[in-house]
Amino acid sequence: MTDVNDETPVLRHPAEGVPDVVDTPDALMAVADAMTRGSGPVAVDAERASGHRYGQSAYLIQLRREGSGTHLVDPAALGRLDALADAINPTEWILHAATQDLPCLAEVGLRPESLFDTELAARILGLPRVGLASLTEDLLGVSLAKGHGAADWSRRPLPESWIIYAALDVELLHELREDLIERLHRAGRTRWAEEEFAYLTTWQPKADPEPWRRTSGVAKLRDPRDLAVVRELWLLRDQMARAADQPVGRILKDSVVIQIVTTKPSDQEALAALPAMKPQRRRIRRCGTRWSAPGRCPTTPYRSASRRTDPRRNGAGNAAIPMPPRGSQPCAPRSVSMPPPSACRRRCSCRRIRSGL
Repeated sequence: MTDVNDETPVLRHPAEGVPDVVDTPDALMAVADAMTRGSGPVAVDAERASGHRYGQSAYLIQLRREGSGTHLVDPAALGRLDALADAINPTEWILHAATQDLPCLAEVGLRPESLFDTELAARILGLPRVGLASLTEDLLGVSLAKGHGAADWSRRPLPESWIIYAALDVELLHELREDLIERLHRAGRTRWAEEEFAYLTTWQPKADPEPWRRTSGVAKLRDPRDLAVVRELWLLRDQMARAADQPVGRILKDSVVIQIVTTKPSDQEALAALPAMKPQRRRIRRCGTRWSAPGRCPTTPYRSASRRTDPRRNGAGNAAIPMPPRGSQPCAPRSVSMPPPSACRRRCSCRRIRSGL
């Protein structure tokens, strides 16, 4: 430990040295055996590449157990981790902010039968600061060297400073758990915490049926046709981001989506000329045909205009889909070439988004 200031010591290196990154099946089997021989709960953490890759997959998993030491596992190189799952899934896990890591750990077959969430415990106790570094500083008198949480953890090889940072994230979780258990007992909130932890073992994030509505700025739009364009652009952007394994913001920022909808460029050249599209012009030239992909005539933007619903989607487990108001024409973006009114049908199958969209 060294001092950043004269008050709180900072933990800068793992007590047992810097561990190697496990990226071969044989090394993984050795880690699984070490975890089995260890005792007590297993401290678990995961590093993702948020802001650098599509999705929230784990690119590094940190493990620490008494009698086993600290291990860093590369799930991207190994795929599913069945041998490791057999070793640690039946054991209590210690996590910090479990809901952030449980989904990506489940992707590789790691699911705890019981857990202790240090952040949630701190919230139940009403502590003023619940971040990991803040808790170790406030409760244990030791601060953690930070600085790589937003890094691109899909990068290989990982710099040694990143590996040290990752190892330190599980270095003090056991001591923190013991301190929080004692505080929960004194506060009479142990059972409350246990119930919350039990719930987390079966918790799964809820899928948003209309994720495009979270587009920044969409609340300012009132025309259902504008909302239709937002949805189609969101779906196309998401498809391109998934295929390229890139964050959606690198494909097209939300602000650009809204500007496209509000300015309604008439062709691909007008689209590229938008000031907000300057960083995207090369991508438009390369993927111009994809920006002219077929779009569907959505009915969901009519939610605020009518409460009439589609009875075919009103069964058990299915949310009702609001339908267009009676007598209205099908929803279509203004920049889309519309067929003659006589050709329109309320349940039209698709539209082709042209003119640079």
